Amino acid sequence: MRCLMVVLAVLTLCQGNQITRIPLHKGKSLRQSLKENGLLDDFLRKNQYAVSRKYSNSGHVASEPLTNYLDCQYFGKIYIGTPPQEFTVVFDTGSSDFWVPSVYCNSDACQNHHRFNPSKSSTFQNMGQPLTIQYGTGSMQGFLGYDTVTVSDIVDSHQSVGLSTLEPGYIFTYSEFDGVLGLAYPSLASEYSVPVFDNMMQRHLVAQDLFSVYMNRNEQGSMLTLGATDSSYYTGSLHWVPVTVQKYWQFTVDSITVDGVVVACDGGCQAILDTGTSLLTGPGSDILNIQKVIGATQGQYGQFDIDCRRLSSMPTVVFEIHGRQYPLPPSAYTNQEQGSCTSGFQGDNDSQLWILGDVFIREYYSVFDRANNRVGLAKSV
Repeated sequence: MRCLMVVLAVLTLCQGNQITRIPLHKGKSLRQSLKENGLLDDFLRKNQYAVSRKYSNSGHVASEPLTNYLDCQYFGKIYIGTPPQEFTVVFDTGSSDFWVPSVYCNSDACQNHHRFNPSKSSTFQNMGQPLTIQYGTGSMQGFLGYDTVTVSDIVDSHQSVGLSTLEPGYIFTYSEFDGVLGLAYPSLASEYSVPVFDNMMQRHLVAQDLFSVYMNRNEQGSMLTLGATDSSYYTGSLHWVPVTVQKYWQFTVDSITVDGVVVACDGGCQAILDTGTSLLTGPGSDILNIQKVIGATQGQYGQFDIDCRRLSSMPTVVFEIHGRQYPLPPSAYTNQEQGSCTSGFQGDNDSQLWILGDVFIREYYSVFDRANNRVGLAKSV
């Protein structure tokens, strides 16, 4: 998805569970130089592995590159079975189950994607338990088994894996990914299903019981880091926010303001940080108020249109979380495609829960800390 040999003068520092890389020359940054030469992903992968083994005898730090598809899907590669069968999955902090299509599924969605064949894996064990998952959009039915799952260089043996036998509707048919790897709390998982990261923690496969996510608008360059934070992806310091309900990655938002005036979430509200949701969603009435304040107008298919010529004069929407402000400028909350602009805010009349999806995470590097049940946020580079 993503050989040329490059010799670079670079200092790699390990401090606690953080990795810091410092270029030892003037001019372009190391990251920019590697990126321009198409070597960034390989460099991060190889160097983080080497570092992780120095400061952790039992666990790894693993970097999994994420592909950005049209700013609405971020996915990476994983492998299941012996010998390994390759799949692309969304690493979803808004769910906890892990599943991929199987050869027993004849739905259009399965026909269009890679399908796991248990008979070709010497390590597969059928659990004999059914699995049904309903997402905000889309659903799947299938059964559970055990097999070896490889994410980056972490080999996760005896991992529960859902294999779909039915994927109704069209949601998954046209997706660029094969399946979903949930990264939320185990209380959200289906019966008999153990989330992948929980299995990694229990087997001491990660250096720290946390993972972090960097998303950008480029097709390549986004990253999931298992077992560590990476300070080269953010500026300033991480601000920690306590998880209020250990199910989703849920916490309290104090208020949402524009020019110092509360426009939503008056008196506080609950929100989740969700890598599997493209937009930023909230209660319908609150979102409608935000749309009016930013000057968005009702368009087709539930979208709100924005005049691209007004971007420079549109207001910044500020989320105050745990006493700190997280501004979203128009460039962050506006989706631009082929000369048209739409709002990244979306209303949901059936929920009082705010979902801070990719619109928010692209702006703020996000750390999901299971050891301390907290979320870390810092301005992305």
